[in-house]
Amino acid sequence: MADQQTPETPDDAAVEPEPEGEPIKQRKNGLYPGVSDELAENMRTGWADTELRDLDPIPQAGRTAERRAKLSARFPGERLVIPAGNLKTRSNDTEYPFRASVEYAYLTGNQTEDGVLVMEPDASGGHDSVLYLLPRSDRENGEFWLDGQGELWVGRRDSLTEAEKLYGMPCRDVRTVADVLREASGDVRVVRGHDAGVEAALSDKTTAERDEALRVFLSEMRLVKDDFEIGEMQKAVDSTVRGFEDVVRVLDKARATSERYIEGTFFLRARVEGNDVGYGSICASGPHATTLHWVRNDGPVRSGDLLLLDAGVETHTLYTADVTRTLPVDGRFTDLQRKIYDAVYDAQEAGIAAVRPGAKYLDFHHAAQRVLAERLVEWGLVEGPVERVLELGLQRRWTLHGTGHMLGMDVHDCAAARRETYAEGTLEPGMCLTVEPGLYFQPDDLTVPEEYRGIGVRIEDDILVTEDGNRNLSAALPRRSDEVEAWMARLRG
Repeated sequence: MADQQTPETPDDAAVEPEPEGEPIKQRKNGLYPGVSDELAENMRTGWADTELRDLDPIPQAGRTAERRAKLSARFPGERLVIPAGNLKTRSNDTEYPFRASVEYAYLTGNQTEDGVLVMEPDASGGHDSVLYLLPRSDRENGEFWLDGQGELWVGRRDSLTEAEKLYGMPCRDVRTVADVLREASGDVRVVRGHDAGVEAALSDKTTAERDEALRVFLSEMRLVKDDFEIGEMQKAVDSTVRGFEDVVRVLDKARATSERYIEGTFFLRARVEGNDVGYGSICASGPHATTLHWVRNDGPVRSGDLLLLDAGVETHTLYTADVTRTLPVDGRFTDLQRKIYDAVYDAQEAGIAAVRPGAKYLDFHHAAQRVLAERLVEWGLVEGPVERVLELGLQRRWTLHGTGHMLGMDVHDCAAARRETYAEGTLEPGMCLTVEPGLYFQPDDLTVPEEYRGIGVRIEDDILVTEDGNRNLSAALPRRSDEVEAWMARLRG
């Protein structure tokens, strides 16, 4: 790649970005000694007008306005500050790909770094929302080609006028936001953890307790998805289904290489059809399937083993799927693998059946765990009766994790919600959650017969609570063991 952070201007000829920015700094080992007056003048002129004038609002603009109105009603008379976050350094002068904070993207639809949503209280008790963004790179002072984040290096930004059309609210230069916030009076709340500069500007105006209440409310707002969000979730799942099909078609190549071939294959689908993967893909073959979050993906893929693939495509609007299938690498389950797989399948069936409006959130977990406990007792791996096993949690040696979680813009969505509204809450239409029981027999577990050791099975689907029950968004992927075998055979020809 070309050198980044490439300003070649010596300190005595530094160019000052506006307004009141830091001088564009010279690279220590830059190859040019500076910028001549003639070159600087040449770079200022001769550029076409690229302003986009016929822009429509983003598809979710109406929804984001409704969300801001709901937030406004909860905190009348208080200034609310929601930052997007900043770029994070990966190595020296290269950055990780940017992903906006969920709270910011949920309320604005914007995804650019350094953005800040400020909701200013108005006289009516409501709020005026202002979006602070970086404007187009300045061509007059050379920022666009001298600064490492200038547009010739990292790409065009929307102008503030363009952004106003896209996001449906006034937009201002984010380089002024710290001064605006320092001068703010009255009650202020900020979503912490994303922008240290914003937090510093508000350091004498906020409290951790008040800010946490804002974060909790925003998390609980996302428990029930609107129609736009449900459509995005289905898009994410549909792309994920195609990604799983891609993997099955190349399992022979994965056997010749490693789990990384599987990871790369799924990632290609995620980048072609979406923004990215929604989380680090788990491509766990053989005994790696017993490690819940195996993301190293550097192990062998062997015939006779199972492949546990837990992966999800994230859409361009940042909604993610989260699906798991456990597949026989050579297309056929052994008798023992099938026995364990079918137990997990039966547990998932029981869990999915428990997902309906008015049910307790924990019902699906309890239903799935009961089935798994029954099988473990039946197989002689733990002493019954089943009620004793469940009361003492003895099945957890092999089930390990909860049976699911909320899903949305975060793979583990709504995590800051209060326990009484989430884990101890009641299911409502529009909620989206995973149902993902599993059995994991560790390679070194001496309490189970040797042939069980190193087998891990998880089956996970994304379930939408509907008015009359539920809908499996990922139903296009087979789940029953015989259907999995037939599906794999069909894809592999």
